[in-house]
Amino acid sequence: MRYLIPLGVLLVVCSLGFAVEPAAGDGDRLAEIYFANQTAEITNQTFAEINSLSDWTERRDQYHDQLLEMLGLDPFPERTPLNATITGSVENDGVIAERLQFQSSPGLYVTGNFYRPTKQEGPLPAILYVCGHGRVKRNGVSLGNKTHYQHHGAWFARNGYVCLTIDTIQLGEIEGIHHGTYREKMWWWNNRGYTPAGVEAWNCVRALDYLQSRDEVDGDRIGVTGRSGGGAYSWWIAAIDERIKVAVPVAGITSLKNHVVDGCVEGHCDCMYMVNTYRWDYPMVAALVAPRPLLISNTDKDRIFPLDGVVDVYTRTRKIYELYGANDKLGLHITEGPHKDTQELRVHAFRWLNRYLRDDESLITSAATPLFDQEDLKVFTELPSDENVTSIHETFVPAVGTDNLPTAVAPARKLDETTTRLIRQKCFGGWPTVEDNINTSLVAKASRANTSVRVIDFTSQSPYRLRMYLVGPKDTKPSSLTLRVLNQTEWSTTLAGLANLVPNYTFGVQPDTNEWETIDALAKTENIAFVAPRGIGPTEWSADARKRTQIRRRFMQLGQTAAGMQTYDILRATIALQDFLKIPELPFSLEARNEGASWVLFASLFMKNVRSLALTDLSPRNRDAPDFLNISRLAEPPQIVLMQAARGTAVQIRNRSEWTQQWRALLADNALAKEAVRLQPNTTDEN
Repeated sequence: MRYLIPLGVLLVVCSLGFAVEPAAGDGDRLAEIYFANQTAEITNQTFAEINSLSDWTERRDQYHDQLLEMLGLDPFPERTPLNATITGSVENDGVIAERLQFQSSPGLYVTGNFYRPTKQEGPLPAILYVCGHGRVKRNGVSLGNKTHYQHHGAWFARNGYVCLTIDTIQLGEIEGIHHGTYREKMWWWNNRGYTPAGVEAWNCVRALDYLQSRDEVDGDRIGVTGRSGGGAYSWWIAAIDERIKVAVPVAGITSLKNHVVDGCVEGHCDCMYMVNTYRWDYPMVAALVAPRPLLISNTDKDRIFPLDGVVDVYTRTRKIYELYGANDKLGLHITEGPHKDTQELRVHAFRWLNRYLRDDESLITSAATPLFDQEDLKVFTELPSDENVTSIHETFVPAVGTDNLPTAVAPARKLDETTTRLIRQKCFGGWPTVEDNINTSLVAKASRANTSVRVIDFTSQSPYRLRMYLVGPKDTKPSSLTLRVLNQTEWSTTLAGLANLVPNYTFGVQPDTNEWETIDALAKTENIAFVAPRGIGPTEWSADARKRTQIRRRFMQLGQTAAGMQTYDILRATIALQDFLKIPELPFSLEARNEGASWVLFASLFMKNVRSLALTDLSPRNRDAPDFLNISRLAEPPQIVLMQAARGTAVQIRNRSEWTQQWRALLADNALAKEAVRLQPNTTDEN
């Protein structure tokens, strides 16, 4: 087992940096180009294979199942007893509003109001109204956003419907979380494949179950509507549940371009998005409603659902409705105004629902106005102690554990065969299917005594052309190579120790001959390459924390993560080195620390020529590691380490004391680990 390169040596070698220091903002400029390219690729592939109705119908079930998976609803949760309870009611102007709660799963309480006319003869069509982000609090107590949108429920009850208006988990009476990744820094939601959109969709499914249980409801005539966040939830439930016969999502969807390129993602919380594993643009969600009646409704000055994107979604969705011969059942309604619940939006929604649920084309003669004091609509006098609304993100999506780690080569290899393929599909599905030409080129070279330095550029993925630094014995063809992957901390603290060997380049610092001698001694015996993936070093993204957060969220929109694409860069670096050295089967030892240790561990899964891994401060669980989409549904780091051990890879893990103890506890008495995994405490100051 070899050791990590001493930090002092590392700092000198990686000091070569860019030959000419890039201008400030180059990393952000490259990111903008990348996001535009990726968005265009996804947009262009949407419906590219759909040329006939049979093309669509043959694939529709697959798309439906993919959406369920991306919402965290695969496997589909068990329909446990709703335990629905009506806690009281109020009445005014011919409308009764019941205060009710049910549990969509044990402890996952949904609070709502059931609006019905005081006089009713027989079942009526029903509306599920899902709420946007309208916070209502009195004396610090949440009354639920259902009370903010009560005028919708009241209108329906006065005009021939019953209506169930339900709270969201973020702004309901029990206040959960919609803002996990960017506000609460719960980036592990990506690892888990969790989005609060899935919980909202599931609560809608169970709300339909509840509606169909009521004698007042005609269970074959149910529609859904809502605006903003409620517009998004209208999309989810209409797409996944065909009990919805008519849908009017208001200001709840726009194009991928608007979100990623135009920056609308910065105005939305996590509840607006599925985990985009299969790299969808949003017309795909809309098309799953076809051929049922669908009205896409929006204002023309909505800054977070811009007009061009809404029209684009409508235009491309129309292709699927045309295949069904159902053009009359797809509508686009644009009114003047900002992102607001305007009367103009309501009137057309009411008319659309009347047309398709009640066969009624009459004019709307009454306005939607609130009838009740908001506090009178509150369900709970005391919140239930067994609620898990506030922690549902911990349990909603099933995850693998570490209880049954493989202890021998055979089961570890079997796990490897199945899991690596799934990881490629579910976690790294955003990697290119057609790779760019790697175009390796020698930028500069120098030597002193018996040591050579070569600066190599290669294309990882357009527009990212990355740089590597290859140091080793002069005029010697390597039989193996150590690839050291740098994170930002390492890059930013390097010195220009080799600058004196590349006299035509400007590094901005004075060369250090003494440090060169240290490297010279090391490089006499082994070849070492250093690489910084995208977002690190010369391609570093903005230092502004908010901007970096929103860059990460843009990757999420593309069915990627920043860490996932940095992992891809490591794979490409090994290919570039083999190409440059003209050694196709060149074996590697991979070394990294902190987040780079996770990049390297997962990159090694897709390499056949890894001799050893030297990983410093590798988290023993995904929750504390960089975010890779869905990885916690498939494997935790100990499984990956043992899979590599079964391949014959020597693994060294040097960790801070807390993580070392966790690793030792996980791998204690594991025969496979004893043979191939070496655990050591990290005694350096850089933890």
